[in-house]
Amino acid sequence: MRDARKEYGHVRALQGASLTLHRGEILALVGDNGAGKSTLLKSLCGAVRLDSGLIEIDGQPVDLSSIETAKDLGIEAVYQDLSLAPDLTVADNVFLGREIVYQGIRGRLGMLDRPTMATESNEALQALGINLKSVSISVERLSGGQRQAVAIARAVRWATVAILLDEPTAALGTRQTRIVLDTIRNAAARGLGVLIISHDMPRMLELADRIIVLRHGRDVAQYRAGETSINQIVGAMLGETVQA
Repeated sequence: MRDARKEYGHVRALQGASLTLHRGEILALVGDNGAGKSTLLKSLCGAVRLDSGLIEIDGQPVDLSSIETAKDLGIEAVYQDLSLAPDLTVADNVFLGREIVYQGIRGRLGMLDRPTMATESNEALQALGINLKSVSISVERLSGGQRQAVAIARAVRWATVAILLDEPTAALGTRQTRIVLDTIRNAAARGLGVLIISHDMPRMLELADRIIVLRHGRDVAQYRAGETSINQIVGAMLGETVQA
């Protein structure tokens, strides 16, 4: 993303923000409320159209005109509400909107190939180190951490370029957070770029490879996670210079 700009009336949500996300990398995007983080993420997944700026994938300009376009280009997003159907099974959620139907007459009748969906869902979860008793149980029976992990696994199952995560560990306990962090690491290890919006800076210092600070719609600082501190990041958020 280069020189991204987006206004909502008199509100300038993005004022020239730029970032680069590499395959296999975990990039954390931090900033105070109103810094433009959500608008930036939504523009990368096609939910918001930029007023101006350039978005490229593998060096080629792309027009992310819709969420469907972004998905077709290999970008998946996971929001805080997870967009999971609690009364459906894990497998049904992984394939939600992408259901597999049987071949032949059963397919023409709209019958779903649930055995194949279950097998592929289980493979997708296990590839990320997520172990559930069954993918045939309803999502409402899972813990908060397990639900978040399933949402991420679904994104990884369909993404080929990047996954975008909005506060993936919000409101989770320590054990549940560990499940989610391990899932994110495994997603990056599979070669996907991972962009995370988070206010949990201690976790981001532990998890991310790089951290970008957004302030007033601009990227104002960039750090290697292992070479900075919370004080330095907060200083950048406030427009101050602080030594690591």
